[in-house]
Amino acid sequence: MRDYYNILGVNKDSSKSDIKRAYRKIAMKYHPDKNPDNQEAESKFKEAAEAYSVLSDETKKAQYDRFGHNQFQNMGGGAPGGFSMDVEDIFSSFGDIFGGGFGDIFGGRGQRRRTQAGNLRISLSLTYEEIYEGTTKTIKVKRLERTGDEPVRCPHCEGSGEIRRVQRSFLGQIVNVSACSNCNGVGYKGGLDKKTATIKVEAPKGVSSGNYIPIRGEGNQSNSGSDDGDLIVYFEEKEHKLFSRDGQDIYIDCYLHYHQLVNGTDIDIPTLSGKIKMKIPSGITSGQILRIKGKGFSYLNSTRLGDQFVRINIITPSKVSKKLKSILEDLSFEVGNEVLCKKYNH
Repeated sequence: MRDYYNILGVNKDSSKSDIKRAYRKIAMKYHPDKNPDNQEAESKFKEAAEAYSVLSDETKKAQYDRFGHNQFQNMGGGAPGGFSMDVEDIFSSFGDIFGGGFGDIFGGRGQRRRTQAGNLRISLSLTYEEIYEGTTKTIKVKRLERTGDEPVRCPHCEGSGEIRRVQRSFLGQIVNVSACSNCNGVGYKGGLDKKTATIKVEAPKGVSSGNYIPIRGEGNQSNSGSDDGDLIVYFEEKEHKLFSRDGQDIYIDCYLHYHQLVNGTDIDIPTLSGKIKMKIPSGITSGQILRIKGKGFSYLNSTRLGDQFVRINIITPSKVSKKLKSILEDLSFEVGNEVLCKKYNH
């Protein structure tokens, strides 16, 4: 068994938020809905869930730090307060990790997921501008739709639409529930035909890569009398030519000439809602960061807004005219050529 800290890429001094952030990144990468029928991804997903279940709990983490895996194994094959975990339980237990602000697509935190035989998953790319304003997209999806013919019960899953596999872990029993590959998780065969559907997707303001939203009943249709599947839409950000993003905050580099830094100036700064005037104070240094409040992305399910941060840089000309060179030489006599060194804190 790999070390829990190595699994999540954190260390013993990492904060709870760092551990949660690391787990969310790994979980979204190896999420079963994004990696259907991929046993390796599923294994990494469950491995990360085990690590997070211990490192996110102060009592379990303290015991793990002190005794390691042996202590957990000596307690009867489970973590302190042991539990039996299947993939569905991971979703419901950590709904705040996966829900992305929309509520857990698998039924909400504290609820078990209602088995959906015909869920479909797609990715939808959005520009920064679309994320900033919120948008509605019309997409075309190929899905199974009922033909009216009589379906036949699947012999592999006996009509359940699920295949269950049991694995043992030192955290307890892990039950892996996956859709039956013979009937695509429907439970019955026949009575369905693949068609193209046109569906509208509403992307709320402030979504980020990894967030997803379900559209109930718009996945594959059922031929067994059970509920139709859901369409699960994963959002992805398109790279922007000017801006970068960290959470709900936006960042941009701004390049100014030396005299503008010394004297100060007013400049036009691009934002996602258009250009605005920004005052650059005199004496500002290269590398200094200025903040524009409320010009970032909206927080999900909130009226709160992120900020835009502007990093100031100096333009160093690659070619200098004789006149400018003479001016710079006069300036060096005026201000001196002393070099100031300070401690580098990293």
